Amino acid sequence: MMQLYTFFRSSTSFRLRIALAWKGLPYESQYVSLPKMEQRAADYLALNPQGLVPSLVDDAGHVFTQSMAMIEYLDERYPTPSLMPGGIEYKWYVRAASQIIGCEIHPLNNVRVLKYLKNACGLDDQKINGEWYAHWIAEGLTGFEQFLAAQGQSGRFCLGNQFTMADVCLVPQIQNAKRFKCDLTAYPRTMAIYENCAVLDAVKAADPAGQADAI
Repeated sequence: MMQLYTFFRSSTSFRLRIALAWKGLPYESQYVSLPKMEQRAADYLALNPQGLVPSLVDDAGHVFTQSMAMIEYLDERYPTPSLMPGGIEYKWYVRAASQIIGCEIHPLNNVRVLKYLKNACGLDDQKINGEWYAHWIAEGLTGFEQFLAAQGQSGRFCLGNQFTMADVCLVPQIQNAKRFKCDLTAYPRTMAIYENCAVLDAVKAADPAGQADAI
């Protein structure tokens, strides 16, 4: 059985849990506490030298990292139900939407950056959460909302009625924004998609609050 090294509040771990649940793939969770810095332990670094979660280990002992690459791997290895559409233009669209979140929004607001701002730059919680976090969420989601509108491909989900990797990436990002009390009223299209995703069984099963390591 596959082993998923995960932390309940990690956005990227959340993505993998959604993808695995969507595909009905069984796995065993191996919990890596980020607050306790277990991702920097020697045995975990031997598995994933970046010291990041998630990591996925298959039955043959192959280690997979980087959540969006892992999702595409899973989609090719286990194609049904899919998380990537057919057709190169639709694939571009889903990858582009995913990367707006995974490459432009999430990296600026992940825990490593927030800790650095506090410990190395001396910023207080108001500067970090009330200004830094909120600023980059607003800038990123404004761009995401405009991308969806300009492309004209969204519907129930980011790509019409097909649940894809773009939705998998969107859900954790919106949950984080809500946890940091960001104002999300300016993104009606994005939030409607999020609400449609939130009721799916796969998303509910992967929710951070329901994980055994939730603290």
